[in-house]
Amino acid sequence: MTRIKTWEISDAFWTLVAPLIPCSPRTEEKIYKRRPGGGRKPKYSDRVYFAAMVYVLRTGIIWNALPREKFEGLGSAAVHHKFQHWARAGVFHNLWLLGLAEYDEMEGIAWCWEAADGSNIKSVGPNPTDRGKKGNQAQPAGRWAWRPFVTCRQRSQLE
Repeated sequence: MTRIKTWEISDAFWTLVAPLIPCSPRTEEKIYKRRPGGGRKPKYSDRVYFAAMVYVLRTGIIWNALPREKFEGLGSAAVHHKFQHWARAGVFHNLWLLGLAEYDEMEGIAWCWEAADGSNIKSVGPNPTDRGKKGNQAQPAGRWAWRPFVTCRQRSQLE
């Protein structure tokens, strides 16, 4: 049995993903007067698009570095456009929910457990980056504030 690469889409995984894929944006907005089944067929299947998206997300490359030879000559701009359309349609959110539900069935998630996170609580005391700034600092206890001996000298006082 050959080992599947982490960005390749197995048949079992595709059967879970395929129902989540929305219709093409071109066919949703337009009403065609041609007979059903007429017109040009899409050149690339949704599975090729999804495989290219998973490749980009799994390997961490930029969209423009997508190797065309791995995905039947599919261009990176078309993949990115389809990715944005599917993201707006909620495909990846629904896929995440589906995976979460499947994991819960297999392993069980302790939904009642909650983590206490202090990132939303205001800290007590000054910000560490502001500690060295002079601003309005209180005078040390038991000391006098330094002031010049003569606050304002007039010419008439010099004689």
